[in-house]
Amino acid sequence: MSMPFDHFDFIAPIFSRVSYSSIDDMVKHAALPTPGRVLDAGGGTGRVASAIREHAGEVVIADPSFGMLRQADRTRLGLACANSESLPFPDGTFERVIMVDALHHVIDQRETAREMYRVLKPGGRIVIEEPDIRKFGVKLIAVAEKLLLMRSHFLSPGEIVELFSFDSSKASIHAAEGNAWVVIEKPA
Repeated sequence: MSMPFDHFDFIAPIFSRVSYSSIDDMVKHAALPTPGRVLDAGGGTGRVASAIREHAGEVVIADPSFGMLRQADRTRLGLACANSESLPFPDGTFERVIMVDALHHVIDQRETAREMYRVLKPGGRIVIEEPDIRKFGVKLIAVAEKLLLMRSHFLSPGEIVELFSFDSSKASIHAAEGNAWVVIEKPA
C-alpha cells in the first residue's frame, strides 16, 4: 500500500523560508504579549511561531506534517506532531491559540474548533487568520488548491465564527488585504 502524497512535506523546505508579514496584526489580535503559553495549531515550519516568540512565555507548534516540523527551530519552540482535531494537551493549557492559513486544510473543522477551544484557558483568546474567501483572488486560490488535490475547504469569516459557538464566547471579525482574522474570546 502506498502512502498518499503529502503536499506539506514537499513544500516544507520552501515554506520555512517565507517570512510572516502580518506580525503586527497578529500581536494586536492575539493581545500579545502574554507571559503564558501560545499554541500555533497547524503551525508548520514555525514561521509565525518564530515571529511571535518574543511576545510569549512559550510557543508550541502542533502540526501533523513531520516534513514541516523538521524545518522548525527546536531550540526556541515546543513541537508536537499532532492533528488539530486531536490535540495532545490537557484542557486549559494555553493563554492564546492561533491558526494561520491552515483552517481550510484540516479534515474536520468543527472538531478542530472544539479542540482549540478546549485547550484554551478561561479568559484566553483564539485567533484564526485565513484567506478571505469572499475575495475573488482567494476564490481562484481555492480552485487551484482543489485542482492540486489539497482537500482544502475555505470558510467565510462568519462560518468560522459559527464553529466557535460555545458557552458565551465572544467573537469578532477583522478583514484587510485579502485576509480575515477571526478572534474568539473565552469567558474567564
